Amino acid sequence: MTLFSTRGLVKQFGRLRATDEVSIEVAPNEVHALIGPNGAGKSTLVNLISGMLPADGGSIVLDGVDLTRMPPHKRVRAGLSRCFQVTNLFKGASVRSNLMLAVQSHRGSSFVPLGRRDGEAELAERAAALAARVGLGGELDRIAGSLPHGAQRQLDVALALAADPKLLLLDEPMAGMGPDESARMVELIQQLRRDMAILLIEHDMDAVFRLADRVSVLVYGKVLASGTAEQIKSHPEVQAVYLGSEAVA
Repeated sequence: MTLFSTRGLVKQFGRLRATDEVSIEVAPNEVHALIGPNGAGKSTLVNLISGMLPADGGSIVLDGVDLTRMPPHKRVRAGLSRCFQVTNLFKGASVRSNLMLAVQSHRGSSFVPLGRRDGEAELAERAAALAARVGLGGELDRIAGSLPHGAQRQLDVALALAADPKLLLLDEPMAGMGPDESARMVELIQQLRRDMAILLIEHDMDAVFRLADRVSVLVYGKVLASGTAEQIKSHPEVQAVYLGSEAVA
């Protein structure tokens, strides 16, 4: 069964075809990793999927709904949520306030820009549940910008989860992390997959091969190969253009 797919997705920048007939599929509760060298078109593809860029051809479908011409906010309502490479937080606000605002924006609630939100029990309860889900249950009153880098990434994931996604796009979630922080993120992704599918863009090959059910390799805007982690590890063209001998040893 396929939950999400792109079919023949094309994006042209002048004479450069950044994505060239890209087709991928993601099954329910699957972690599907997208890898490839710098300049392969990964960021363009993610921007097409999330609606940050319009597609020049092809289709994007999530759970039977055609997202291809939808604006980003309608894609979120349809079940698509994204974490960016750079965390998108209100760094001067608390973890609790960041999460309450996210919940409020997705669920709708009384919104008074200069008023108080902490009296709304439902928002506060949902914020606390999201924090606990990503391992930040004890940090609700901490200022977001004072969190370590790895914890800020966890909070960014929690903000994306406020939309109750069917498909979560994680754009290099391990970037800039140390080994312990990466291990916590890997554990979090393993937990999240119980409730949603995940499209993971990542350069940490150890994490990719630990997490991914399937891997698609993008090179020069085209899907070079798609398969299980073991199939990708042993694929001679993938080894030659991206993984190298050390990565598959």
